[in-house]
Amino acid sequence: MTITVGVSIAIPEPWGEFLRGKRASYGDVLADRIPSHITLAPPLVVEESEVESLAADLCELAEVFTPFTVSLLGTGTFRPISPVVFVAVSEGIASIETLAEGVRKTVAAPEPEFPFHPHVTVAHHLSDDRLDHALEDLSDFRTSFTVDAIHLYLDDTERGWVPTHRFPLG
Repeated sequence: MTITVGVSIAIPEPWGEFLRGKRASYGDVLADRIPSHITLAPPLVVEESEVESLAADLCELAEVFTPFTVSLLGTGTFRPISPVVFVAVSEGIASIETLAEGVRKTVAAPEPEFPFHPHVTVAHHLSDDRLDHALEDLSDFRTSFTVDAIHLYLDDTERGWVPTHRFPLG
């Protein structure tokens, strides 16, 4: 049986739930299925029997990296290419890019369709008015936190994306 997994940096509380609540307030129906995160590898379909081996490989990768600081500051958008508004990463970009490259190689993810741009999605596939509102509403958002782990998520048909494994850095 196949399942869909993803690898991400979880946005810590209280900010993860705050941004998820904002996403819901803009009318994004995926807010209840997707925890706030920074994607390291896109969704990947794997055999369920391969998950533990994949987790062991990710654990080994995570040990090579040391914790680092990420700062989020303001908003941005991928429009007109993609109807997305995001909270921007302003510090920790190089560390995230290096980590993401390692994760993509570890899980044998396909090359990304677009250049990798670390971010936290807060609105997706909404009307231009709703996207504009999200862009303005969080324009002064800022926070910083230490990334000390990455997570493997499972796309559960009933609960959405659920973290199933945590891999400490260092």
